Amino acid sequence: MTDAITLPAAGPAAVGRDRALLAAGVLAGPVFAVSALAQGLTRDGFDFRRHPVSMLSTGDLGWLQIATFLATGALCVGAAAAVRRRPVTGSAWLPRLLALWGFGLMAAGVFSADPADGFPAGTPRGPGQISWHGGLHFLAAAVAFGSLIVATVVAGRRAARDGDRVWAVTSLATGVFFALAWGALMVRPGPVAMVAFGLAVTAGWAWVTATFAAALRRSPR
Repeated sequence: MTDAITLPAAGPAAVGRDRALLAAGVLAGPVFAVSALAQGLTRDGFDFRRHPVSMLSTGDLGWLQIATFLATGALCVGAAAAVRRRPVTGSAWLPRLLALWGFGLMAAGVFSADPADGFPAGTPRGPGQISWHGGLHFLAAAVAFGSLIVATVVAGRRAARDGDRVWAVTSLATGVFFALAWGALMVRPGPVAMVAFGLAVTAGWAWVTATFAAALRRSPR
């Protein structure tokens, strides 16, 4: 990542708007993490070792996770737009990929996951049936996850070219961890794979937060 980028001229109002969007993007990850953790620890029948966070969008209180998907996705899309208008990351593709991550989250909220494996409480154990909206939820998640993985690679390569070895290693390590954990969950689901994937999602959100925070620091005031 580099500071030596010529920024297009913009008025104070436009600069202030973009800085506000970037600041909101920084908050998206913490909001998602706090919401998911609070719900996961308090909703009857939910187990982080067996259930992905997306299953919190089912049941009577599912609207809480749906709102979390929609809100945090929208914050990421807005922040990505600010990055695109104020190219402070040195990459044309990074804001597009971050926007896809946000749109994927929003689509995951619109098309909710299906009840399964004892959640919500009273649901029979086992994988359950996949509905049309459950299938679209998986597709939305694939778009979001794939975009995030590619974004870490793009950012890592750019950072390596700019001599920022710490950010290059951090970005690539995040992407590799996310890809491996996601693949393990698909190939051999189980408590270990589920917990690993939850940690990978947390690492991914931390990387997104750090990316928007870096863009905010480099944005003109």
